[in-house]
Amino acid sequence: MADKRGTHTHILHLRAASIAIAVVIALLTLLAARTAQAQTFTTIFSFNGSNGADPVAGLLQGTDGNLYGITGSSSISYGTVFKITPGGTETTLYTFCTQTNCPDGSDPRAGLVQAGNGSLYGTTFAGGTGTFCSFSFGCGTVFRITLDGTLTTLYNFASQSGDGVFPGAGLVQASNGNLYGTTSGGGANGGGTVFEITPDGTLTTLYSFCSQSDCTDGGSPWGALVQATNGSLYGTTSYGGATNSSLCSYSSCGTVFKITPSGTLTTLYSFCSQAGCTDGNYPTAGLVQAIDGNLYGTTYTGGANDGCFLGTCGTVFKITPTGTLTTLYSFCSQSNCTDGENPWVGLIQATDGNLYGTTPYGGANGPDDGTIFKITPGGTLRTLYSFCSQYGCTDGSWPLALVEDTNGSLYGTTDSGGAIGYGTVFSLSMGLAPFVETQPTLGPVGIPVKILGTNLTGATSVTFNGTPAVFNVLSPSLIGARVPAGATTGTVQVVTPGGTLSSNVPFRVRQ
Repeated sequence: MADKRGTHTHILHLRAASIAIAVVIALLTLLAARTAQAQTFTTIFSFNGSNGADPVAGLLQGTDGNLYGITGSSSISYGTVFKITPGGTETTLYTFCTQTNCPDGSDPRAGLVQAGNGSLYGTTFAGGTGTFCSFSFGCGTVFRITLDGTLTTLYNFASQSGDGVFPGAGLVQASNGNLYGTTSGGGANGGGTVFEITPDGTLTTLYSFCSQSDCTDGGSPWGALVQATNGSLYGTTSYGGATNSSLCSYSSCGTVFKITPSGTLTTLYSFCSQAGCTDGNYPTAGLVQAIDGNLYGTTYTGGANDGCFLGTCGTVFKITPTGTLTTLYSFCSQSNCTDGENPWVGLIQATDGNLYGTTPYGGANGPDDGTIFKITPGGTLRTLYSFCSQYGCTDGSWPLALVEDTNGSLYGTTDSGGAIGYGTVFSLSMGLAPFVETQPTLGPVGIPVKILGTNLTGATSVTFNGTPAVFNVLSPSLIGARVPAGATTGTVQVVTPGGTLSSNVPFRVRQ
């Protein structure tokens, strides 16, 4: 259109082009508005010290529709358990170390899990009354707490010779009904343990790390375990493994392992197996099994890029259940590490099939503030939010693990920042659709199943992969049902007045 001869025909063309450009601009404006609506970040709560400080773990959505979490030990308290509504109304359920020497535990560092009996279970890193504990502040506990705040200490670590100490990770309830977890230290060899504990508190140490020369089986597991669809539990150790390198913490670089519920452990992968540790090292978080059957996780350091405070900047990786590892992304791939640095916590898979996580450092607003990111199973990463984007970091900084609420939004915590600086709870709406979640996610015909969701009142139908089930609406956030005869593995769907909700993962019918 560079020819401006002014003919009538050309004027018509110019007018048509102008209209087309106006339409494109309007569409882009509308698209931008819809995009902005689809991604909305909200700080829903700021801790002030009197109600806790430094929420050092992610959140759990309970069957009552509320979110539950912990705050860690700080100059103000020895930690709390709290409840918060999706809208931001917070209630402190329990404050640790209200008695001399903290017999109830202190310094919780990991998120909670809700067991099939409805109670919440968690760990404290210190405190307790373990008689074999040589530390004045205690060696940690396992606790149970009801949704209204009644806490029972189930186990004191260092109660037995060779016991684990300092559990830094949360628990997972396996399909056999028992809970499984890790301790970062102690055990028969001093390298930490994997343990099993019944819901009423009987603990068995299944494995003690560093049982092999030079800890080639790994040492000091910090992340929670996950039970895969094959029935085995998977986890990581922060050091140890078959690789020794000056680039790694403690000269050894960490592992991915598999362990059966009875305690048979297999080391699947030793990090820093590639030159320069481009495959990552020092994994501090647990794994998540995605719909494709693979496991996904992060390493705190290592990767293809440096220039971070810790030298190398960490990775996202994929590993098959048999141990084939692929590095999907190396952080600080962008100038000034605007894509984030050194992921400390694990990933979640949301209902759109993508993986979501956080970094405590990096981002567009400075090296110490952190990000929320999305990464496809193929490795394409997009930074969704950079913290400290508001004056005084009132939106928070140093984000921790995420959870996808059944309303479709992501929720998480920041260890610092907020209105007073003691941390926050935030939500990030990505426009993801509401869904339902089953507890458990597998079982035989006839087993009772809890179906967690949002706005379930008035539900008219529940089906397991198309087979109708008998059900009862217990509350706006909970339905009770039984796996119907003839059901096969597949999606659970609930028909409500607001539409049909599908389960985030298939329910596996076990014969």
